[in-house]
Amino acid sequence: MLPYRSLSRKGFIVLMLAIAAVSFIGGAVFVAMGAWPITGFFGLDAVLFYLAFRLNYRAGRLSEKIELTGHELRVTRIHPSGKAECWNFNPYWVRFEHKARDNAADELSLTSHGRKLVFGAFLSDGEKASFADAFSAALGRQKT
Repeated sequence: MLPYRSLSRKGFIVLMLAIAAVSFIGGAVFVAMGAWPITGFFGLDAVLFYLAFRLNYRAGRLSEKIELTGHELRVTRIHPSGKAECWNFNPYWVRFEHKARDNAADELSLTSHGRKLVFGAFLSDGEKASFADAFSAALGRQKT
């Protein structure tokens, strides 16, 4: 599972060029009016937009992999830094839960032997519901 990012790399470049152009034109207008110190704020806006998008793309490198085999359920979370965390469950004893909430994001979790793992937090509620249906069916087939 990977987080969804609607803006492609090409779209990001086009957006940043548009922001830079607007900042440059706005800055040039203020320089022409004699208010040259304002130009720095236009440049700062463009830099802050760039940094915000870069942080968003970095967070988008988070991924989770769920593997269900005959004897094991493994959840591997790979953080943006590249660090991987892994949780193993016995598919026969694990309990899967999809909590649909009205005023908050849905929650997917696995519970077994007093341990609880919440996963898929970056998915939309629709994606969580779809995953929950498919995963519940696969887990049910595994337990029979």
